[in-house]
Amino acid sequence: MPLPGATRAVDRAIADRRIAGAVVLVSRDGELVHEQAAGMADLESQTPMTPTTVFRLASVTKPVTAVATMHLVEQGALDLTSPITHWLPDFRPTLADGSEPDVTVDHLLTHTAGLAYRKAEPPGSDYDRLEVSDGLDRTDLTLAENLARIGRTTLRALPGTEFRYSLAYDVLGALIAAATGTTLQRAFHELISEPLRLHSLGFSVGERTPVATAYSDGLIPITDEPIPNGINVSRYSPERIFDPTQWPSGGTGAAAHAHDIRSILDTVALGGGTLLRSSTVAEMYAGRISQELTPTVRESFGRGWAVTSPDTSPLLGLPVHAVHWGGVYGHSWSIDPATRTVVVALTNTTPEGMAGAFPTDVARAAHVDLAEGRLD
Repeated sequence: MPLPGATRAVDRAIADRRIAGAVVLVSRDGELVHEQAAGMADLESQTPMTPTTVFRLASVTKPVTAVATMHLVEQGALDLTSPITHWLPDFRPTLADGSEPDVTVDHLLTHTAGLAYRKAEPPGSDYDRLEVSDGLDRTDLTLAENLARIGRTTLRALPGTEFRYSLAYDVLGALIAAATGTTLQRAFHELISEPLRLHSLGFSVGERTPVATAYSDGLIPITDEPIPNGINVSRYSPERIFDPTQWPSGGTGAAAHAHDIRSILDTVALGGGTLLRSSTVAEMYAGRISQELTPTVRESFGRGWAVTSPDTSPLLGLPVHAVHWGGVYGHSWSIDPATRTVVVALTNTTPEGMAGAFPTDVARAAHVDLAEGRLD
């Protein structure tokens, strides 16, 4: 029973050639109320999108990493306030003055650890000189080797004082592996996939897996060539997901189809289920650090996601206090805790599918459809 407004928003974006294709799911109280697979997974072969098309998740990996981290906190394998050197003794980045402040799990979860992304730093920064991987490129590095490089960078701020979107979730991935004594892939499987019976979530896929081709705006296929981003360059390798030797990025490296992402977010929306206690979910929803999007627009960031503010609600088409984030390959998702509504919108076109009109159009239409009881 599709939502008519949401359906039109997706169809319009495809007709306007703003996106190649999309899978959009909307649920309320754990019940699927909208499923739409539209457009093309691959334009050259005219392969249509299907509900089980797999996407490179990019930063949609981050809420999965956050849930796995908080599950380990509940078990006592991690804690939020101890220095992470308890589990990663060699990870000791310093401030510009040479001092070595403590970095905690909570700093990593809220992007207040003082770390950065290489692509967001000016050319020639220490991230460039150390050739740190942002988790989207294809390299010969291991997780441990990239962690060591991150650990040799200079912290951009005293931990706990400033929101800075960063490689913090890649450090969390290493932390999860250390705390569980296994690989991050195996930890995701045991902590997330097995309890929820997920089938597609992983850090690599087989060559025959139906993976959506990645496009940039203008429906141009993304290649391994660096893409200027106005500050530095973004380094992508769409083929990375087919190579099981690539290091598992807890910030950007996983793949899955939309229904597996919806299952994880539904579990959170319904109070945590087999993954988390309801009290833990409530703590994850709370905004803990303010982030300035423009001089006049602010919202908060919680443990794993942004928290919609009165400033950003009309811009995002989401209720105040909804949590949300995106993925640089062209994705968006949200949870409205008040109505337990989940919207998952995965596309294969960036940046439109993540930061263009598309995610706002879909989210706004879905919430209006539900509020007015519109079901086709």
